[in-house]
Amino acid sequence: MKLFELITLRRDCAAVQVPSGDAITLPAGTQVRVTQHLGGSYTVLTHGYMARIADRDADALGEEAPPAVAPPVSAAAEGADLDKLVWEQLKTIYDPEIPVNIVELGLVYLCQVTPLPDGGSKVKVQMTLTAPGCGMGDVLRRDAEAKIRGLPGVKEVDVEVVMDPPWDHSRMSEAAKLQLGLFDY
Repeated sequence: MKLFELITLRRDCAAVQVPSGDAITLPAGTQVRVTQHLGGSYTVLTHGYMARIADRDADALGEEAPPAVAPPVSAAAEGADLDKLVWEQLKTIYDPEIPVNIVELGLVYLCQVTPLPDGGSKVKVQMTLTAPGCGMGDVLRRDAEAKIRGLPGVKEVDVEVVMDPPWDHSRMSEAAKLQLGLFDY
């Protein structure tokens, strides 16, 4: 599949409308254009709006769905400390409208790993959104919770979307600014 290629959905497909965050069903036969495939989802354009389709529904796009159970971390991360593993997982979450992960966008304000008295760890993350009214906050929060919960030794996960301080593009990494053409020369 090529980006922006016109694709006809092969079956009804669950999706999330962007940026409202509303759950929708795209009917079989709907024509879509994939604008990005990052972090376990496809962002598609259809009928003048954007939607996010999970990898598990890739077959509706004519693609092979990934295995039902994927390893939660890369082989390179084995043996790394939990804090590093959490950051690695957060880097696999992408804004559906911007092809940059939430870490490089500067959306993660806090990432704290705390050992629990009975073993294992609690992970607390505070993150924000690029726009306060964006309905994708809960979707991105659930993505972060699921990816962190899959890490070895994690017993509790608390991911909170905060709006203070407000996000602005100065929080982005230099790499993200360069990728998006926002770098000051």
